[in-house]
Amino acid sequence: MTNLVILVGRIARDPETRTTQSGTTITSISVVTDRPARKEGKTYKDENGYTAKDSEFHRITCFNGLGANVAKYCTKGQLVTVEGRIHYTQWQDQDGAKRYGCEIIADKVDFLTKGRSGGNEEAPPIDED
Repeated sequence: MTNLVILVGRIARDPETRTTQSGTTITSISVVTDRPARKEGKTYKDENGYTAKDSEFHRITCFNGLGANVAKYCTKGQLVTVEGRIHYTQWQDQDGAKRYGCEIIADKVDFLTKGRSGGNEEAPPIDED
C-alpha cells in the first residue's frame, strides 16, 4: 500500500511557522494547482481565448528542518514541487460538531523558481539528477 502525493504548483501565500510546546517547528504553506475547467464534460476557452482553469488549494505541512528551509527560502508566487502523503484529521469544534480536514505532510519540497521577493539567492541548489 502506498500513500504518495506529488504536486507541482505555486505558493499561494507566504509560509507561516509555529513551534509546538514540545519544540517541534511546523511550517505551513498553501500550494495552488490548476487544471483545465470543464463545462458539460468539455474544456472551454475564457474571454481572452485561453483554456479556462480551475484552481485547487492544498494545505502543506512541513516539519523541523524541512519547515525551516521552506520558511527561509519560499515566498508567495514561487513554483515548487511537493512530495509527501495525504493526512486526514477529525476533531470537534467549540460547538461540539465533528469537523474534518485534509493536508499534505511534506517529505520533500523542491524550489523550481526563485520567490518574487528575490530573497532566496542562497537557497540550496535544485537537484539536477
